[in-house]
Amino acid sequence: MHWIDLIDPTGDEIKAQLPGHIHPTALDLLLAPHLHDDEPRPRIESHGDYVLGILLVAVAVKSEDRVYYQEIDFILTSDKFVTVSKTPPDEVPYDPEAVKEACSPEEHVGMFAFRLIDDVAERYLDLVDDVNDEIDELEDNVEVWPAAKIRGRISSLRHDLLHIRRTLAPTRDAVRKIVDGRIELEGGGDLFPREVQIHYGDAYDKLLRASDGLETSRDLVAGVRDYFQSKISVDQNEVMKRLTLIASLLLLPTFIVGLYGQNFPHMPELAWHWGYWWSWGLIIGTTIAQLVFFRWKRWI
Repeated sequence: MHWIDLIDPTGDEIKAQLPGHIHPTALDLLLAPHLHDDEPRPRIESHGDYVLGILLVAVAVKSEDRVYYQEIDFILTSDKFVTVSKTPPDEVPYDPEAVKEACSPEEHVGMFAFRLIDDVAERYLDLVDDVNDEIDELEDNVEVWPAAKIRGRISSLRHDLLHIRRTLAPTRDAVRKIVDGRIELEGGGDLFPREVQIHYGDAYDKLLRASDGLETSRDLVAGVRDYFQSKISVDQNEVMKRLTLIASLLLLPTFIVGLYGQNFPHMPELAWHWGYWWSWGLIIGTTIAQLVFFRWKRWI
């Protein structure tokens, strides 16, 4: 048993390592560029005497607040395990070398695919931790960052979570098919005997934990969004409070000015020598009285 890993191979290089009777549909998927038709749906399915697998690994780039996807396809036969890694645009491909070194030639053929899938499951667990770190950073800076930046990060995180869920869920379901023994080969060959299926159960549990963690992450983002919206409401209330206070302070001076601005010929203060200063004293006195009253009520 040997593992052949190909990174961005040509069509001829892929065909040279595959069974001669590979189904055209499977061949088209292997030859297709990275994330063709938006992206392929993760799957593991039997095609006669071989198994076709398509996996996607979401990678978080913390420094740039974004997530990109690595695609790795594989063909598993009774004596060969061929993986095809495809490089995302301007990114790095999934390199299975570290996982490959952990495999032993004496292991059952199904264990080779298990080690790859288990590594993918571990990466999803790490991804959820990375996303939660991003959410914690956002939550810590809700009071500091501009509103436009916060809205953008919330929208970006929600989009990333939905995208991750769209790849994680079918990956989990595909592995569940192996655990349940639903992947069978024609002719009675068994790539996943019971002792191998037990190991796939471990990978399935990791993917299940990643799914649960992803739901928790969605709740955390929703909590940050609700807190941000409540903060906006509180800030608006503070603004309205200040505007109301200013309007209240101007109300009595406006009344006084309007009162003495009436064009009646017999107003005692009009002929008074100190009338002008009396009106100013009245305005200042009522304003100070309002400020004292508001302070006493703890409105300011």
